[in-house]
Amino acid sequence: MGVGRALMLALAFLAVATLPAAFALLFCYDEILDRVVCGWSEWRDRRREKRTIARLDRAIEADALTRDIDLSEFDSADRRPLEQLAADLRRLGGQRVGGSGRSMVWHSALLQAYDDRLRLACRALGIAEHLAELEGVDQEIERVRVEGVLHAAGLALPAARAGLRQRHR
Repeated sequence: MGVGRALMLALAFLAVATLPAAFALLFCYDEILDRVVCGWSEWRDRRREKRTIARLDRAIEADALTRDIDLSEFDSADRRPLEQLAADLRRLGGQRVGGSGRSMVWHSALLQAYDDRLRLACRALGIAEHLAELEGVDQEIERVRVEGVLHAAGLALPAARAGLRQRHR
């Protein structure tokens, strides 16, 4: 009888110790079930995306397309990150648009710095530009074209946004 009572006492302690967990499961089962279902659907979506990408790679023979690209150019130490170039372009573009009352030397230096950053961003994204070869109105038109192409490539610039008109001087 002593072993039976000891076992009954151990089971009673175990039941009392797990009672808060049982109540938590009882009252939060919908939250737990929701998390499990969401986790399962996210895993299934990631798996489906990976299969789709692998199928597309096989369909367009992505390895053959990228075989001739030299990836060591992207790892060079003198290459600036695209995020930093985008921040520079936004800062310089904002100063270029709102820089009234400054000297012509300051404005020309600002345009030169802005054009340099545009060239670097175009080189990083593989976009053709002709900013260095043009002057005057032709250069301004090329600048607007390059801003539009960079904007279409996903680089949001203040002057390239729709609805924002530049002030003419």
